[in-house]
Amino acid sequence: MKANINLFWILGAFFILADIAYIIWSLVDDIHGGRIEWVGTLAIGLSAALALFIGFFISRTYAAQGGELPEDRLDANIDDGEAEQGFFSPWSWWPIMLAVSLALTFLGLAVGFWISFIGAAIVIISLVGWVYEYYRGYFAH
Repeated sequence: MKANINLFWILGAFFILADIAYIIWSLVDDIHGGRIEWVGTLAIGLSAALALFIGFFISRTYAAQGGELPEDRLDANIDDGEAEQGFFSPWSWWPIMLAVSLALTFLGLAVGFWISFIGAAIVIISLVGWVYEYYRGYFAH
């Protein structure tokens, strides 16, 4: 994780230097008439901000966890990094129904809004069905 932290801090510093060079280059260039080209300047500047935000987040996460992750230790086994990833139902049809209803909703944005209303209603039904699928029926808890 230390390597990732250093990588993002270095990447943020590189983008800041690249942004400064881009500003100077656009001021010297004759095509823009001595003006700053704002689209590239903002894009490179926001890339620097994103890299610095990610570096800050990873460094805070590293400080909060209180040690090295198993992926970062050379003496770690594969089983050390094994953790609970969540619970997923292999037999559930609700995610497929939600995907189809979202596709129908976005199709309605392109074709006609009346299709979006039907898709939105099915999206709500699909979300409620997926959230409450273990509250009733054969797999109720």
